[in-house]
Amino acid sequence: MDFNMKKLASDAGIFFTRAVQFTEEKFGQAEKTELDAHFENLLARADSTKNWTERILRQTEVLLQPNPSARVEEFLYEKLDRKVPSRVTNGELLAQYMAEAASELGPSTPYGKTLMKVSEAEKRLGAAERDFIHTASLSFLTPLRNFLEGDWKTISKERRLLQNRRLDLDACKARLKKAKAAEAKATLWNDEVDKAEQELRVAQTEFDRQAEVTRLLLEGISSTHVNHLRCLHEFVKSQTTYYAQCYRHMLDLQKQLGRFPGTFVGTTEPASPPLSSTSPTTTAATMPVVPTGAGLIPPEEAALCLEEVAPPASGTRKARVLYDYEAADSSELALLADELITVYSLPGMDPDWLIGERGNKKGKVPVTYLELLS
Repeated sequence: MDFNMKKLASDAGIFFTRAVQFTEEKFGQAEKTELDAHFENLLARADSTKNWTERILRQTEVLLQPNPSARVEEFLYEKLDRKVPSRVTNGELLAQYMAEAASELGPSTPYGKTLMKVSEAEKRLGAAERDFIHTASLSFLTPLRNFLEGDWKTISKERRLLQNRRLDLDACKARLKKAKAAEAKATLWNDEVDKAEQELRVAQTEFDRQAEVTRLLLEGISSTHVNHLRCLHEFVKSQTTYYAQCYRHMLDLQKQLGRFPGTFVGTTEPASPPLSSTSPTTTAATMPVVPTGAGLIPPEEAALCLEEVAPPASGTRKARVLYDYEAADSSELALLADELITVYSLPGMDPDWLIGERGNKKGKVPVTYLELLS
């Protein structure tokens, strides 16, 4: 009991001494040991890393889950170490409503058939979104949270300890200064000065040791940047895969709707007058639309023409197929993902299509399904 009381009294004394030193420094009444410029730069970089990591983490959470209530619910489940319940995505919910509407309004009508087709596509979009959210959470959000809840807490703890060691050091310097001043006036014995010098040496040693520990942790922020860079690449990769899946699903849907009688897949006239010129950047960023069949050569004539044409003497290229493609008619060439084919263009062809050859088979292929090789 006596030992505990003495320890509490000692801790209270240390706390009081640090508080006095800190207050006097704030009012300019005491000297403060300054850290070197390199150390200050490490501290500034660490603070910036922490602050921007928090912002990026919060905004990525908003991107993956725009519903604030759902985010709070997921946060509580994680804190309670419980599995987050599976939640229907907006796309899947829309697909459900469309399927129910088609069933009630007549699945055999043009509108009902179209609703069912769009419902299937929305369901696939919802599944792709679910996979993207799961992948992005594991490869990007989790490492950011681990840094904030792990490494950063350790750094913060050691920084607070360093601050205490510095306050102790400066308090010892102040006591030694007062002791020497009193000695000069012959009001203190030499042993008081010796005691103050000994306390100063101990405080300096502890401060230097803690400064080295903190410096090593702060320099580890470079490794954190490397890790976050790798995670950022994974996030971009998962996002690219997600949008590529969405684009492919919608291209397939548009192609299927173009075969339905009475289905409107586009307007025959532009909504506004075309621009006199289009910049290369705008053209490259515009998604190509799958041809609907209007203005193209009839399938029978196209097949006949394709048999008679020969590839140009120059201008043929190799292309890798990105996705499976089902030929809509005899003028098109069915494709399998990852296969290599020879492609070329004919005068007057739609720029969204090429002629593809595989062995003795030949047909039109959509450019959006190909990766042209040099």
